[in-house]
Amino acid sequence: MSDTVNIRELNDIVASKSDFINLVTRGMDQAIVGQKHLVDSLLVALLANGHVLLEGVPGLAKTLAIKTLAQVIDAKFSRIQFTPDLLPADVTGTMVYSVQKEQFQIKKGPIFANFVLADEINRAPAKVQSALLEAMQERQVTIGEKTFRLDEPFLVMATQNPIEQEGTYPLPEAQVDRFLLKVVIGYPTKEDEKLIIRQNISPRRQEIQPLLKPEEVLEAQRIVEKIYLDEKIERYIVDIVFATRYPADYNLNDLTNIISFGASPRASISLAKAARSYAFLRQRGYVIPEDVRAVCHDVLRHRIGLSYEAEANNITTDEIISEILDKVEVP
Repeated sequence: MSDTVNIRELNDIVASKSDFINLVTRGMDQAIVGQKHLVDSLLVALLANGHVLLEGVPGLAKTLAIKTLAQVIDAKFSRIQFTPDLLPADVTGTMVYSVQKEQFQIKKGPIFANFVLADEINRAPAKVQSALLEAMQERQVTIGEKTFRLDEPFLVMATQNPIEQEGTYPLPEAQVDRFLLKVVIGYPTKEDEKLIIRQNISPRRQEIQPLLKPEEVLEAQRIVEKIYLDEKIERYIVDIVFATRYPADYNLNDLTNIISFGASPRASISLAKAARSYAFLRQRGYVIPEDVRAVCHDVLRHRIGLSYEAEANNITTDEIISEILDKVEVP
């Protein structure tokens, strides 16, 4: 009975924050046409205090999405264009000698922002990628002998282009695992594309007004952490992740030779966090199996290793996840 009371209280608390979701969505809709999944994924990552890796061809409003989110929340935004000649110091910052003061001074890099867009992350060498990913994981940056905490909220959205492979450095599996979600975005519909044309050739472009403060995001994050996750849902999450490691135990024998390695415990944690955020977006104080299923592809697609056999037969991780979701028993 106490759980029922708690869930009712949580529902009331989540409902009281519904304005937060409505304001962010309304602000994003002013600039972004369609791409509902992209907007939802950014909000899921923001509420779960995680980061997003976006894959899609150029021109699908990836940059515009995170820039708009920063404007709506009145937060600091920075964009880093990753190139082969980029250095770690170009991301984190460095020590600069001041002639007037005759001493070294710290010059902070673009990582010191609330929303950071790492554009074409796979164009930079491994040293730069690891500098960014370390800052993402530790939420701090060390320059010289000083360590600085990064401002909260802190969201990194990295993009990579799936079509051009020349001059790119693929992200190692261990580093890709640091991203809460990997989101693949496609082309808009015909109707959406017409609206995009109208919006972009209009002489009067709409200015995005700040609707929220960063403190309100932190408050929403704290509420998301309290959202009720039943033991049955925990078991469901664990079953999904274990099915990627031991497919034969779940009558998925055909996946045994297709998966080279399964998802790590970080995947289970990420699935639980993302499901809680999704429940918050749907204005519920508790997680249901549909929340887990809704975020499952984005959470797991970069955490499952494909064997040579799978790649030879053009089998994708998305197909594997769909098959697992079909077979694993829903509570």
